Amino acid sequence: MRTEWACREGKKNYMEETIKQIKDEFQAATVEMLPDFVCRHAQDARTAVQDIVRRAQKRLDAHQAEVERTKLMYRFEEQYGAYQYICGIDEVGRGPFAGPVVAGAVILPKDIRILELNDSKKLSAGKREELYDVIVERAVSYGLGFVGPERIDEINILQATYEAMREAIQKLSPVPDILLNDAVTIPKVEIRQVPIIKGDAKSASIAAASILAKVTRDRLMEEYDKVFPEYHFASNKGYGSREHIEAIQKYGPTPIHRKTFIHNFV
Repeated sequence: MRTEWACREGKKNYMEETIKQIKDEFQAATVEMLPDFVCRHAQDARTAVQDIVRRAQKRLDAHQAEVERTKLMYRFEEQYGAYQYICGIDEVGRGPFAGPVVAGAVILPKDIRILELNDSKKLSAGKREELYDVIVERAVSYGLGFVGPERIDEINILQATYEAMREAIQKLSPVPDILLNDAVTIPKVEIRQVPIIKGDAKSASIAAASILAKVTRDRLMEEYDKVFPEYHFASNKGYGSREHIEAIQKYGPTPIHRKTFIHNFV
């Protein structure tokens, strides 16, 4: 995909600006400034300048591709646009040996499109943190639900996940009119639900919920790492890595371990 625009014609002395000045201008330019930048320097024959122009064009093309992908991420929100408050629901932490399962619920504003929303597993930790701040700032409302290891052992992980989701929904204000869920239908919820297979990669609202839940849980596991450093929770986030299993076998379980998940290793 190549971004197209019309450049205004005009004479220019291409040697007026040094290559360093042009490079500094490119590095400081926002994506909105790049079309004008490319137009002004496209005819400069200097090899170094043409390299910078190509980089600017590549950045523009990537931005346009992301704009198009984002449009697709909002297709369910548009499909159910008759509802005023559309809420995305997702959870993180079904599979780990330790720590809680965390659910996120997010109502996004209808008049704003947030670029780069995606399944949290497809984003880098840095990008998740960046988007977390944007979502928290712009969301109409968001809620988080937590169910800890003891409760998971008591009622099983599926029921614990539903419980965390219900808690997240209950923290929303205003109350949502419809729920877009990542694949599941949540029992004991009277609000209309739309389960979407792989919804965190298809719906902006579900993706936002996924990011909030993931960042929140990761931060919590990093705090647990300070209390139980032998288990390397900061890196494995409670999942069954080799070093985590070895630590369980050597030191035994901690209070945040799910006993029903680790009985084969104790």
